Amino acid sequence: MRKGILAATTIGLVALGGLAACGDDKKDTGTGKDAPYVGVILPDTKSSARWETADKPSLTKAFTDAGVKFDIQNAQGDKTAFGTIAEGMISKGVNVLLIVDLDAGSGGAVIKKAHDSGVKVIDYDRLTAGGGADYYVSFDNVAVGKLQGEGLVKCLGKDGKPKVAELNGSPTDNNATLFAQGYDSVLDPLYADGTYTKGPNKAVPDWDNAQGGTIFEGMLTSTPDIKGVLVANDGLANAVISVLKKNNLKLPVTGQDATVQGLQHILDGDQCMTVFKDTTLEAAAASKLAIALAKGEEPPADVKLTTIVDPVTKQNVKSVLETPKAIYKDSVKDVVTAGGAKKDELCAGAYAAKCTEAGIS
Repeated sequence: MRKGILAATTIGLVALGGLAACGDDKKDTGTGKDAPYVGVILPDTKSSARWETADKPSLTKAFTDAGVKFDIQNAQGDKTAFGTIAEGMISKGVNVLLIVDLDAGSGGAVIKKAHDSGVKVIDYDRLTAGGGADYYVSFDNVAVGKLQGEGLVKCLGKDGKPKVAELNGSPTDNNATLFAQGYDSVLDPLYADGTYTKGPNKAVPDWDNAQGGTIFEGMLTSTPDIKGVLVANDGLANAVISVLKKNNLKLPVTGQDATVQGLQHILDGDQCMTVFKDTTLEAAAASKLAIALAKGEEPPADVKLTTIVDPVTKQNVKSVLETPKAIYKDSVKDVVTAGGAKKDELCAGAYAAKCTEAGIS
């Protein structure tokens, strides 16, 4: 009897050892071939409505259609929460993390922790400068800024040496640096030759719209002869427009993200233009890449990879860069057609007639 018990115990220990070995293999390889699992961390809801209204639904559909387990959470602008969410996802066994960082420091810490656990990382929309992510999926953000600069010139004109104010995005967001590089490539030559006069130029911490409004109000107080405002995104544009209305002013104002609010401002004539970044394209590329990595496969052939240079490490980062599009009143309909905005939301109430006038049917 005792011999049988010992034999059974030995068999049980061998079995447990085998299970432990399998668990260790999975952790070590990080391939996820048996159970691909993708974690997504979005940054907030205050910098732009797009994260919850566009990116999350697109990513959810892609992962669901592929039958891949996934977890999408939003850090709500909290760097500590960002790290905590990442730790939780890693401990639950994600094979790939797809992140939109809040800044390079907290984003880089998450990337290191993921890599230490054998988890691949995709920087989504924003490059974590110096972070060392495995891939980067976004838009050509210098091109985004260039479209904004060209848009302001189109709406403002070149007569009378107009004074231009610039309200930039967060100084901790590499994208904001790239946007500024793009629009300054258009505006700086006009400042240099005297066509335009350079006005106040300030960044908005954390893309905070309330702070953006306060900063612009200070600009307008110190420099009341501003004639045009290069604004980095639609949320900040709304803050600027609110200040202008309070002062009974209407000036050319740019934006970005083609949010419903931004498009309505364009239909109202309060916003000059926005930039449409079709997040279905961005999410499709990112999800295809994430699914392949989670299964331990190479990127699929239809994911067109290029490289960009990390501004900190000077290393090449394998990237997918989609093409942005400038949107004016006569092309707002293009955003609806592409699924970037829902007609019933954009054209509700008083906007029904304005949508009809803009050819949105």
